[in-house]
Amino acid sequence: MSPSEKGACRVSPTAAQPYTYRRKELTEPDWRRFPGWSDTTRADWESPQWQRLNCVRNAKQLRTVLGDLVDESFYADLERDRAERATMSVLLPPQMLNTMASGVTVAGAGSLTDAFYADPVRRYMLPVFSDRRADWPSHPRASRDALHEQEMWVVEGLTHRYPTKVLAEIVATCPQYCGHCTRMDLVGQSTPVVSKTRFAAKPQDRLAAMVDYLRRHPQVRDVVVSGGDVANVPWPRLEAFVSELLDIDSIRDIRLASKALVTLPQHWLSGEVLTGMERLAKVARDRDVQIAVHTHANSAASVTPLAARAARAVLETGIRDVRNQGVLMHGVNDTTEQLLDLCFTLLDGAGIMPYYFYLCDMIPFSEHWRIPLSRAQVLQDDIMGYLPGFATPRIVCDVPYVGKRWVHQVAEYDRTLGISYWTKNYRLPGEAQDTQALTRRHEYLDPIHTLPQEGRDWWRASVDEGRTWN
Repeated sequence: MSPSEKGACRVSPTAAQPYTYRRKELTEPDWRRFPGWSDTTRADWESPQWQRLNCVRNAKQLRTVLGDLVDESFYADLERDRAERATMSVLLPPQMLNTMASGVTVAGAGSLTDAFYADPVRRYMLPVFSDRRADWPSHPRASRDALHEQEMWVVEGLTHRYPTKVLAEIVATCPQYCGHCTRMDLVGQSTPVVSKTRFAAKPQDRLAAMVDYLRRHPQVRDVVVSGGDVANVPWPRLEAFVSELLDIDSIRDIRLASKALVTLPQHWLSGEVLTGMERLAKVARDRDVQIAVHTHANSAASVTPLAARAARAVLETGIRDVRNQGVLMHGVNDTTEQLLDLCFTLLDGAGIMPYYFYLCDMIPFSEHWRIPLSRAQVLQDDIMGYLPGFATPRIVCDVPYVGKRWVHQVAEYDRTLGISYWTKNYRLPGEAQDTQALTRRHEYLDPIHTLPQEGRDWWRASVDEGRTWN
């Protein structure tokens, strides 16, 4: 082969890649650009107490922060959503509000309105009525407890739906509330649309019952400690609970779930938390147990220098890893560029491992966020080969009564009706005598507005006919 022929086999250096990697320096947006925080000092901003005290909880408080930088129509849009659609109350730490429209120059009255409406973080942390779909605001089979976790409680708050893993919901509140929360039935304050369920037992009694169950079930080796958000558990109580888990010989992995690592990093940078984490990490190392923190960033804009400081500080305590579990949402991260930008920002900027991205669960009023399984499959294919293999996130569907399944594991997929069928390879604790547990097919439903006309017509006729589903 001649040199010219060899050269012809090479990819032209000018050929465009579908995605171009570029490392971006993290920036902390200047909170003083907002009228309500114009006099806020750095010391106050970096105080977890100040952050919690100054959370935005309603349109009135948002107006105090933003003033007339967004039009009055936006505040009205927000208030209407809370009255008619919102499944989660508004609770927004200043840290996260400050990441919205961060690249827009404030030029006067109304100058942030369009940027706020378009902002990916705003879209899921501060939803407004006009975001929601008018044709299908909810899927006909939407459910308040979309994953049926409460049906699988073995004691109150302890979900056992995998052979070797459990989910311990130890608190029902968070430092922030995401509009798309899969636990909207339990977590947070009631809204005009949703009266929340409540834990019946006292916190200490629930945690004691969880520990007792785990001592009696040595097949469980992995405990996800969640809620809510563990950042809302008083540190002495959280440390005591994790210490009890470390005393159980069968427990090998403990994962602490906290979105606050990126929304309220000030909490995770506090001395009490970091010294406590060091104590837990030392005990874990001595007992050959792995502790990790799992956080929840859906947009690269959420990963700021403070979030990176918190992630690295937590890693320096000696825990194994900090990982991210995001949710795929339309208008937030459902393009290849948005998803890879987020993954590289997490990995390069903060040392956070991209781990999972979930399809948004079928809770009420979530159709404007949800994307079809077919789109998730394309995204999984599109991100392959860019990130290191160990840092390439798996895109999964959390299938009701099944659990997490990689999007390409679907057993059958009717794209016209948007119905995907899934099976599992293990029995739940109550399925020992169920001969069909490993062959029964379980369904996940695509958003109806993404279906071809035939599929949309079928669902509309089904609703008009009053068809019901189990």
